[in-house]
Amino acid sequence: MRKVFIHADRCIGCRQCEFACATEHSVSKDYFTAFLETPTPQSRIHVDPGPVPSLSYPNNCRHCNPAPCVRICPSGAMMRVAEDRVDVDPELCIGCAMCAVVCPFDVIQFGQVSGTDVPVAIKCDLCPDRLAEGREPACVEACMVDALEFGDVNEMVERVRQTGSVQMFALTADEEPADPLAAWRACSAAEANVTA
Repeated sequence: MRKVFIHADRCIGCRQCEFACATEHSVSKDYFTAFLETPTPQSRIHVDPGPVPSLSYPNNCRHCNPAPCVRICPSGAMMRVAEDRVDVDPELCIGCAMCAVVCPFDVIQFGQVSGTDVPVAIKCDLCPDRLAEGREPACVEACMVDALEFGDVNEMVERVRQTGSVQMFALTADEEPADPLAAWRACSAAEANVTA
């Protein structure tokens, strides 16, 4: 089963994966004109803040098996189209958001896509046109720090285990973990001082 594997310790939060994804899902597939299109193309991957301010986390659909979004979809718009891919048929989507409610990774969003008049579910589709051409998904190709990797899950997990990359967040015995919310608390305190 092939998936996008995330190396969170490598992500620098540049958001090039988001830009490449939105461009890939545009009509023109051109970096310079894609964002002039109506509706504006949307990214299917999202770079979220990590547990500490200097860490980011690229978040995308894991194409679960069994997929809760497929099971809950009342219109059949969410479907497994291949062993390793769950996709959305925008013509069948009724915008009920049940898929977003049950998604354990919070990766399903809603927006307008070409050919629809109402917001429909939008999620990672692993760039099927690119896969058919023997290429990687756009987000993986765009990532300059190799935080995203595409391949067989079992092979990638084994390679990570062998290299010891799993210990990226390990602390030594004399280190104390930093408060992951310190920056947010400082920002809130500063805002409270400004408004007071």
